[in-house]
Amino acid sequence: MVALRSPPENSDHENYEPLIPGLPDEIAELCLLYIPYPYQTLVRSVSSSWKRAITHPSFLLSKKALSLSLPYLFVFAFDKSTARIQWQALDPRSGRWFVLPPMPISDAVCPLGFACASLPSQGKLFVLGGMRSDTGTPMQTTITYRTSTNQWSLASPMSTPRSYFAAGNINGKILAAGGTGAGGGHSMSTVECYDPDKDTWVAAAKMRMGLARSDAAVVGNKLCVTEGWTWPFEFLPRGGVYDGDRDTWQEMNVGMRDGWTGISVVLGGRLFVISEHGDCRMKVYVPDDDTWQYVGGERFPCEAVKRPFAVSGVEGRIYVVSRGLHVAVGRVSERGKNELWVEWEVVEAPKAFHDLSPCNCQVLYA
Repeated sequence: MVALRSPPENSDHENYEPLIPGLPDEIAELCLLYIPYPYQTLVRSVSSSWKRAITHPSFLLSKKALSLSLPYLFVFAFDKSTARIQWQALDPRSGRWFVLPPMPISDAVCPLGFACASLPSQGKLFVLGGMRSDTGTPMQTTITYRTSTNQWSLASPMSTPRSYFAAGNINGKILAAGGTGAGGGHSMSTVECYDPDKDTWVAAAKMRMGLARSDAAVVGNKLCVTEGWTWPFEFLPRGGVYDGDRDTWQEMNVGMRDGWTGISVVLGGRLFVISEHGDCRMKVYVPDDDTWQYVGGERFPCEAVKRPFAVSGVEGRIYVVSRGLHVAVGRVSERGKNELWVEWEVVEAPKAFHDLSPCNCQVLYA
């Protein structure tokens, strides 16, 4: 294990403060590593020596090396009656929820106008753009959350104010594409890319047509954006696919576009959609044939969880957050050659969440 803390050279050893009196620092460091999220942030207030240890860059490296970073579900929600926004984090193993600190942002915002993306292995979450509810003005904000500190911070703003747009992580960079601009009456085609290491935004290739987000997913190094089907199906939806390696856009394949009939999630490099009509079965996209195939097993528990939905997935599990923040967990497995199977269970949320609706959810390791 990488040493997290040692006495400074030429320091006064009489004033040296051990992490835990009576224990070697190597053992004390191991104890700190096993403290689960979000209690690690409370450790910072115990003593200056604990704060130095837990904020040392090697702390996260050691945590990863020991496989102690675990996936948590972070949910962006709002109260239906007050429009007040908040972030909650769910520990899927215990079913416990934790409230995150409030974002550094005005209260007069439209919850659904934001776009979210994440760097899961780094424990970083990004909340982008948005719209002021009092003026209808789109925003340029970039807000970052880190699980290591349980704190939000403002980053460099986007070049273009936008709301209701697509965002995703491609090769460690955050892409913001399309959306609604000033005036709210037109869809934008501009795209920009954020480098979290440099805290800079740069322009990327424009979309072939202006699109406001209905749904979007990152598959490999490509961002797929669709307007989605809307009742009464008077117009075909449009869609575009961005290639992160080539910095180019192309129209979405007809089969992908027409079969994208619900909320999407990417798991193991595969694009899944949970249909929001009929029997709510889940299907997977087959790129070689430009077709969708239904996934075997149980159908989505649409009687137990109600729209609106937000969805994310990791390690063979799909998390669908619904009204009241109840979570449907789908376990996806392979049975036989090219046969996928899903089993669902519902994790009920506390009654205090009854008036909350999800806007977005992301899985981060903490």
